[in-house]
Amino acid sequence: MLSVVVFLPLLIGLILLVLPHPRDRAVAWTWVAAAALDLALVIGLWASYPDRSPETAPGAFAYEERVLWIPSVGASYHVGVDGLSLPLMAMTAVLFLACAVYSLRQRRRTRAHAVLFLFLQTVSMGLFSALDLLLFFVFFDLSIVGMYFVIAGWGHGQPARSALQFFLYTFLGSLALLLGFIGLYVAADPRTFDMVELAGQTPLEGHGLAGGLVLLAIALGLAVKTPTVPFHTWLPPAHTDAPAVGSAILAGVLLKMGTYGFVRVAMPILPGTWSQYAMVFVVVGVVSVLYGALVALAQTDFKRMVAYTSVNHMGYILLGLGAAGLATGAQADAASLAVTGAVTQMVSHGLLTGALFLLAGVLRDRAGTYDMDSYGGLAGRAPRFAALAAVTFFGSLGLPGLSGFIAEFQIFAGSLGPVPVPTALALLGILITAALFLRALQRLFLAGPGPLTDRVGDLSVRETTAIAPLLALAVLIGLFPRFLLDRVEPAAEALAALVIG
Repeated sequence: MLSVVVFLPLLIGLILLVLPHPRDRAVAWTWVAAAALDLALVIGLWASYPDRSPETAPGAFAYEERVLWIPSVGASYHVGVDGLSLPLMAMTAVLFLACAVYSLRQRRRTRAHAVLFLFLQTVSMGLFSALDLLLFFVFFDLSIVGMYFVIAGWGHGQPARSALQFFLYTFLGSLALLLGFIGLYVAADPRTFDMVELAGQTPLEGHGLAGGLVLLAIALGLAVKTPTVPFHTWLPPAHTDAPAVGSAILAGVLLKMGTYGFVRVAMPILPGTWSQYAMVFVVVGVVSVLYGALVALAQTDFKRMVAYTSVNHMGYILLGLGAAGLATGAQADAASLAVTGAVTQMVSHGLLTGALFLLAGVLRDRAGTYDMDSYGGLAGRAPRFAALAAVTFFGSLGLPGLSGFIAEFQIFAGSLGPVPVPTALALLGILITAALFLRALQRLFLAGPGPLTDRVGDLSVRETTAIAPLLALAVLIGLFPRFLLDRVEPAAEALAALVIG
C-alpha cells in the first residue's frame, strides 16, 4: 500500500509521457486526478494508522516494506511511516493537489510540466517514507534535479541563472550529506544503511571526534536544504524566479526534507553527539529566526519577502530540535513538546507558505510584478484575494486560532526551560514577523491605489479552489489540533527519550 502511494504519481507521469500528442486540457486534468487519488490513499493510511504507545514508537513503523536492493553494501528498499513522517506525507499530497488545480490553465509545455511535478511528488513521498540512508539520499538528490528543471523551464526573470545556483549549492550540500551517511555505514557493525538498525546501534556513540565530524557532514547537507543562515543565499533568487507552483513545492515540501532529515537521521542515530553539539543548532536557529525576519522586513518584492520568512520559520524548527538535545531527564516533557512543535511547524509552514506563493503567483499573472508598491487598495477590487491573503498573513505571524500559533507555542514552551535566553531572543522574531506581514497587508490591500491596481481582478474559481483548502487546513489545525498531535506526540516522545538518554 505504501509503495503504491509513493510510486503512483510517477506511474501516471510515465503514462502521460508515452501518450502520443495528448491534449493540454486532458493532461492537466489527469494530473489533478492523480494527485487527488494519491491524497485519498494517504488519507486511508492516516485513518487506518495503528495507535502506538511511546515505548514502542522508535522501531515500530506502520505499513513497513523491505526488499533487498544492493546486497553488497547492505542497502535495501525499506519504507515505512510513523508520527514524524505521516503528517509530512499528508501535507505533501495536499500541496501537490493544490498545485495541480492551480495549473489547470497551464498551456506552456503542459505535458512536461505535469510529468515533472508528478515525478517530484513521488520523490517527496519516497523521501518521507524512506528508512534506508541510501534510499533517502537517492530521493534527496532527485528532488534537486526535478526542481532545477522546474525553475529553468518555467521560471521568469533569470531562471537559468537561479536554477543553476540552486542546483550547484544544494548538490554540494548533498555531497556532504552522502559523506556523513558513508561515515555512519563504516562505523556500523554489521555495516548497514538501514536507519532502524543504525538507530538501535548508535554506532558512533562515545566516539567524540568521529561522531562530531559525521554530524557536521550530515548537518551541512541538511542545513543547505532547509536552509539556515548562512547557507540560505540560494533561496531568494530561486523563489523569485521560479513559477508560483514551483515556489509552493520548493518552500512547502522540499525545504522540509532538510528539517525532516534532522529528526529522522541526525537525532535518533547520533543522539549523544546531537546533545553534545545541540547549542550550536540552537544558536543557528535563533540567528535564522532574527536574520530572516529582519531581511524580510526590508523587502519591497512580495515574493522575496515570503522567501526570507521561510528562513525565519525554519529557524524556529532548529531552535526546538536543538533545545530538545539540551533538555535534562527532568525536562523530558519539555523536550517532547519542542519536537512536537517542530514537526507541527513543518506542516503549518508548508500549508501557509504554499498558499502565500500561490497568491504571489496571482499578482504576477495579473500585472507582471511582485513589487508591493505597485499595488494598493486591493481589498476593494479583489475581496476574495484580500481575505485569503489576510488569513495567510495572520497564520504566518502566529495568530491564535491558526496552525502557526499551535506550532510556535509548543516550540517556545518546550524550549524555554532548556535554553531560556535563546528562546527569549527568538520571541523577538514574532514581533518582527508581525510587523512585516502587517506592513505588507497595509501596502497591498489598505493603502491608496497603486499604478497597477486596476489590472488585478479577484481570484478565479480555479485559484480559490487551489488556495482555500490550504487555509482551511491551517484553521482546522489551529482550532482542533488533536487529530494531528495524536499522530506526532508518541513519536516525538520517543525521539526526545533517545536524545536525552
